[in-house]
Amino acid sequence: MPAGHRAAVGSEQSLSAKRVKSAEKRLKPGRIHAVLTTLGREIAQEIIPAGAVLPPENDLEIRFGVGRGVIREAIKMLSGKGLVSVRPRHGTHVLPRRDWSLLDRDVLNWLVGQDKLDRDLLLAIQEVRSIIEPAAAALAATRATKQDRQRINAALAAMEASNNQASATAADKAFHLAILDATHNPVLQGFRGAIDTILSAVFVVAVDSIAGWFEDNLPNHAATARAIEEGDAKKARKAMEQVLGYTHSKLSRKNVGAVRRDARLSGTRSLRKA
Repeated sequence: MPAGHRAAVGSEQSLSAKRVKSAEKRLKPGRIHAVLTTLGREIAQEIIPAGAVLPPENDLEIRFGVGRGVIREAIKMLSGKGLVSVRPRHGTHVLPRRDWSLLDRDVLNWLVGQDKLDRDLLLAIQEVRSIIEPAAAALAATRATKQDRQRINAALAAMEASNNQASATAADKAFHLAILDATHNPVLQGFRGAIDTILSAVFVVAVDSIAGWFEDNLPNHAATARAIEEGDAKKARKAMEQVLGYTHSKLSRKNVGAVRRDARLSGTRSLRKA
């Protein structure tokens, strides 16, 4: 083979190898996320229970069809979220829930994304909201800018105008997150992702299982918005406490999980009939 031809072939092979490497680099984040999500959900749902040792890296590579770098990065991220402990020569052990970063958005999604929600966890989440959000409303009353108040009132108006679950949920979340942003406290705003996920979990249960929950709680949201508009921190705190107190009282019903499952089954039957 002439030297020039060999050089051309070598150049094409080199270019092809670079393209493959570039494609793998682009795909790697998606593969890491897929492995992370699958293992995270299995741990959250106790398919892999606390105290268990994750399979060896070689087994995980085969299972997911990825390289060792992807597996190691996913496990590193699980460790960062408190779900596992990695010890050389001892394997990767699943940690008990008390060690998990429960305000991490991924961890919350894995926990609340189950068909059967942990009622105690849901109520614990509500307790966290009762600590954070009334104080946030009080701060918003004293710190909100004109633009902040417009966002809060726009979200309230969207809640009042909503005519389906999707729009109601989106507007309600926008309302609570706008108040959190109006505190202008970077630490409180750091809870934004967690509060967003928490609200999604609460809404799924409440809207599916509690008749009139959304409409009946609208006056409390309106009172919160008015208090913030007026700059009255005390009234804003009290109004938000009423918002959360109403939701907590409904979610405390012992049969809420059963009602939720019945509602889903009823919806499925209705769709089948249609």
